[in-house]
Amino acid sequence: MAKVIITQTRSTIDRPEKQKRTIQALGLGKINRSVEVELTPQIAGMIDKVNHLVSVKEA
Repeated sequence: MAKVIITQTRSTIDRPEKQKRTIQALGLGKINRSVEVELTPQIAGMIDKVNHLVSVKEA
């Protein structure tokens, strides 16, 4: 599987609880925090739900 680097670019303040939990599940939580993960269908779905809060690059 391909690896991607996910970086949180926007705050979760005033966002729905589901989006806050998705950010936490991705291993993020603070602006400019990054994680490198395998791009599985589950991770791709999570990224799609919070794509307005994160940026994604191929690793």
